[in-house]
Parts: sequence; structure tokens; C-alpha cells
Amino acid sequence: MTNSVEAQRMIDEYLERLRKRLRGIGMEQRSEIVAELRSHLLDKAGSGGPLTTAAVASAISGLGDPDRLASLYLTDELLARTQSSRAPLLILRGLLRWAGLSLLGFFVLMGSLVGYVLAGALALCALLKPFHPYTAGLWRMADGADYNISVRLGFGAAPAHGEELLGWYIIPIGLVLGYLLFAVTTRIALRSIALFRTSRPLPARRERQGASR
Repeated sequence: MTNSVEAQRMIDEYLERLRKRLRGIGMEQRSEIVAELRSHLLDKAGSGGPLTTAAVASAISGLGDPDRLASLYLTDELLARTQSSRAPLLILRGLLRWAGLSLLGFFVLMGSLVGYVLAGALALCALLKPFHPYTAGLWRMADGADYNISVRLGFGAAPAHGEELLGWYIIPIGLVLGYLLFAVTTRIALRSIALFRTSRPLPARRERQGASR
């Protein structure tokens, strides 16, 4: 009896520590996660007979550190909201949390940042061209024997050793390419998030998926 009480206390302490780390999630969802994980632990620990501290310790070990597990749930909840809203700032915020968990998340974050920055630069250059007709645009600038291509927003003087490549065509080209790059970057980011969430289901979600089959 004492062993069973101690085993139950171990579960309560583990889940209480997890609950404290889930403050970024709504109370109802937090309670649901804790309840499902409690059921998960009891099923795992009690599958071989009476509830013992050794069985509970093994089940808890399978879930891992509660701080890291809470971080996974918080990241998953943020990524789920990202998929629903599709807002670029929320996408980047979700990718930033994902980048803290895996190298793949870091690469997706870096790729998305590059995509959004280039899309914004092209669109902004097109919008600023009428205000800076002689300096805004796509420029090829000589650097010794080499040439560098860069998007200039028009602030400052025109490069002394540079050539503007598109002229006024930067307006339609910049707007179209900026929009397409923005859309493609968003699509790739959301697709990567969906694949990540599908490939790494959390314990509570695994329980729900198994029950629905």
C-alpha cells in the first residue's frame, strides 16, 4: 500500500511541475493535457500489475524531463496557432521556438527570414522608386574586377561605379516578385511546420490519435 501511495505521489509531483511550465497555454487545454498524461502514466505503470514506484519511474522516464516536455507542448500550441493565422510575425515567432528545439527548425527559420527580407526589400524598392527615381532599383556595382548585385531603396547618392539594371521596370517586377517570394516563403514555412507536428506527435496527441482509430 505504501509503495502505491508513493508511486501516486511521484505522478502528482511530475504533473504539477509540468503544469507550472504550461502557463502559456489556456487553463482548459492545460488541464486536458495533464489529465491525458496522468492517464498515460497510469496505463504504462499499471500495465504489468500493481502500481509501483519502479514502474512509475520507468513511465516518467519515457516521457522525459517535465521542463522539456512542457516546452514541446508550448511550441506545438504556438505552431498550431501559426497554421491557423498564417501571419508572418506569428510564423517567425513559432519558428523561433522550433529553432530552439531542433537544427531543422533553425534552418527553416533562417530560410524564412531570408525569404521575407528579400520579399520586403523588392516590394519596398518598387514602392520607393517614384520618390527616388535615380537611386532606387536593382543595381550592379563594380568592386574591383567583380560585380555585386544589390537592391537599393534610394536613400543616399547613386553609386559612383554602378549601373541600374531595370529602371522603372523595378516597380512591376519588384511588386510581383516580392509577392511571389512572400507567398512561397509562407507556404514552405507552414508546410514544414505541418510535417514537423505530424512526425513528432506529443503524448497527449498520440493518445487522442490512438483512440480515434
